[in-house]
Amino acid sequence: MRQRTALVIGSGIGGLTAAVALDRRGWAVTVLERTTTGEPGTASGPPVRSGAGIALAPNAQRALDTLGAGDAVRAMGAWQTTGEIRLPGGHRLARTDQAAAVRRFGGPVVVAHRAEVTALLAARLPDGALRTGVTAALVDAGDPGAEDRPACVRITGTGDGTADAGEELTADLVVAADGIHSAARRALFPGHPAPRYAGVTAWRLVVPAPDGLHEAHETWGPGSLWGTVPLSGGRIYAYATAAVPPGGRAADDERAELLRRFGNWHHPVPALLAAADPATVLRNDVYTAAAPPPAFHRGRVALLGDAVHPMTPNLGQGGCQAIEDAVVLAHLAAPEADQAAALAAYTRQRLPHTMDVVRRAERIGRLCTWRSGPACALRAVLMAAAARLAPDLVLRSLDGIADWRPPAGTYASGTRGTSAVAQPKEHE
Repeated sequence: MRQRTALVIGSGIGGLTAAVALDRRGWAVTVLERTTTGEPGTASGPPVRSGAGIALAPNAQRALDTLGAGDAVRAMGAWQTTGEIRLPGGHRLARTDQAAAVRRFGGPVVVAHRAEVTALLAARLPDGALRTGVTAALVDAGDPGAEDRPACVRITGTGDGTADAGEELTADLVVAADGIHSAARRALFPGHPAPRYAGVTAWRLVVPAPDGLHEAHETWGPGSLWGTVPLSGGRIYAYATAAVPPGGRAADDERAELLRRFGNWHHPVPALLAAADPATVLRNDVYTAAAPPPAFHRGRVALLGDAVHPMTPNLGQGGCQAIEDAVVLAHLAAPEADQAAALAAYTRQRLPHTMDVVRRAERIGRLCTWRSGPACALRAVLMAAAARLAPDLVLRSLDGIADWRPPAGTYASGTRGTSAVAQPKEHE
């Protein structure tokens, strides 16, 4: 039996997890990445730069355990123990305890540097499996019921010297992990509504930890939010959102914009901004799925992560759900399996689950857009009352999410595929 081939479009968290998982299942995998920076991004967005962290809840860690990567990720991450919710002046509304989350969900949240996680995953691929500096466009979704109709992807660009302009590749399976503005999703479902602006833009930065800062906190202000999370290596991952029109950019630089918006908030926010390098501050508008897609697959193509279920970051599940997608897809799509049935099962399992997470994250995200004084005062009262009367209320928002478990069995030490996998399309 010939080795089945898979093309993965995009080398973000979800795309790389899918590539590693499929490789472990015995697929011959090629990852197509638009950037050439050495820090994998997505096929439709900028590369991951030094300003981004990722929170990996127990559900994502368990998924990575099936690939034998969970321990390595936990070793590189920082474990949250306690956290606080505050007001801009520093008043504490609530305190969270990681021990309660461990009891409820079976493990802690681990926060790691996103670029370090993607580098770890990329290193687990066979040599030559990651092709950078190429732009991939879906030409034909193929037909899993017809052996003579594989999927076809056209690649352009020669950023790493491995691809000729206009080269076409065919594969038994294409995994489209090409981000929020996925070209593959548009090609598969041209009538489906594009992701909708969620009403906020987000900033992310990583800086050295100021002295005395040892715990995470999130601070809620009028139409804005600031979060601070410790990373390993004496670093801090900070993030912020503000309810502003989409498409905005600072006239000077994004650190200056953050100083204008958050520079008078409580310690350590001003100190973190003072330590930030303006060139490493990331700014991205936040999008969410406007409607459930018809399916997570079509033909021989499976959509994954932000390409099919973009969500607001309020539950910290964007990357986690992409990791889940990848592991479930690889579990179902064994090389010897009926691929049409496997992809249909992937849609059945992942579409309702992830769209529920999308809706739950969006409900919390709407609270971040409250701006009026009375609305913000009411929000603060409700948060404080919930922390006092129902201390597990925040944890309940992750029921059915953080306690998710991957399909039974692992393939962490399964058969690895070979590199140089996708075959050029034969022209008549």
